[in-house]
Amino acid sequence: MDSKHEDIHAQHVERDGSDVEANNEKSEPDLIDEPTITGHATNFVEDKERSRRLRWKVDLKFLPICGFVYLLNYLDRGNIGAARILNSETGDDILQTTNTTPNGYAVAVSLFSVAYAVFEIPSNWIMKRYVRPSLWLGFLLFGWGALTVGFTGIQTYGQIVGLRFLIGVFEAGFFPGIIYFTTFWYPVEERSLRIALVGSSASAAGAFNGAIAYGVGQLNGTAGLEGFRWLFLVEGIITLACVPIFFWFVPDYPARARWLSEDDKRYMEDRIKVHGGGYTKAHASRHEVLTTCFHPRMMAHFFAYLCDMIPLGSMTFFAPTIVNGLGYDSLQANLMTVPPWIFGYIVCLFLAWSADTRNARGFHVAASSVVGFIGWLVQAVAPADAYKLRYGMLFLCAAGAFPSANPLSAWVTCNVPSIATMFIATAINNSFAGVGSLISQWIWRESEKETG
Repeated sequence: MDSKHEDIHAQHVERDGSDVEANNEKSEPDLIDEPTITGHATNFVEDKERSRRLRWKVDLKFLPICGFVYLLNYLDRGNIGAARILNSETGDDILQTTNTTPNGYAVAVSLFSVAYAVFEIPSNWIMKRYVRPSLWLGFLLFGWGALTVGFTGIQTYGQIVGLRFLIGVFEAGFFPGIIYFTTFWYPVEERSLRIALVGSSASAAGAFNGAIAYGVGQLNGTAGLEGFRWLFLVEGIITLACVPIFFWFVPDYPARARWLSEDDKRYMEDRIKVHGGGYTKAHASRHEVLTTCFHPRMMAHFFAYLCDMIPLGSMTFFAPTIVNGLGYDSLQANLMTVPPWIFGYIVCLFLAWSADTRNARGFHVAASSVVGFIGWLVQAVAPADAYKLRYGMLFLCAAGAFPSANPLSAWVTCNVPSIATMFIATAINNSFAGVGSLISQWIWRESEKETG
């Protein structure tokens, strides 16, 4: 460890004898100057006004850029759902152009979910041990943006499968990385709203995708490109344009924040020691890792998130196709997905605010899930020609999927005892999300297009 690293490390690490493993194994040196706060700030007295001022400053640095980039994350993930039907009337959708069957489409989308589930833990581990958050998350942003642009040139089904898998590899680490990242800046009671403000961008992405698809669908044939190629090109370029902005604006840890005074840095670290959900340390013991993975409470978290991702995945990848089955053409179908997504976004923000204000995440998750269940149930049993009813139920489906996902994500961070295992918990939680998304892609069948 170099002297510069030792100086930074010493500023925010209090060595505690209890942190030494019983087997006296030599701990590995830190490879990045991550905050590894241990012990307890016993003399810390919170200044509410100072906390409010610093929280507002962090919010302005963190929330706008991370929220917008997560919107791009979901935009580039879900655009294949719009491309599936875009300009299908003229044979220029992605399936007909590449001779891909509906089952082949499901396989391609599934491989994204497989990559998403597998690579979340390695991604968080790399960010924890080797690369600062702003650099690693910015690298992931560049990767999936470049691959999205690469979709412009696809000609075969195999290329679709390969690119979707690689996009899953790069997108996998972003949201769990953001959740892990919030634990360095926000106490437990402030995380749910911040995670929701970032996570709700996914619902807004559905609206943007529908609107952009409607617009670029008009370009079908321009410059010899089908509408779906314009869709991938436009959204991929927007993503790549955000890479330097992300590198520049996103802070890493309080100790590295140039816009905080030394006194403010110490204050924020002490505040996290007291209100961050438990003591933290650099490395997790084997027992802590196993507890994080297999404790009944954590398993309940993971299973709940998996269940929530099943309807959410259906909305993400099949909403345009479902609306198309209501009698709208491909352009109108993409545009008509916008209102349900906007409604889901509004509900998402309200639910996050209410859950944080009342400190009752379980109730809000349950209420949102019941609303979504009603929406999907009516979709399943309503007559095929009940177009208005079935379209209206999409609003309930959207209000049930995304709004419950964000409190669930924040809730996990509140029940993990240590930042040493936080990166594992957030990654496992999102890996279960990948499994739920994988299940969703095989529940909905092409034959059900006309009946929802």
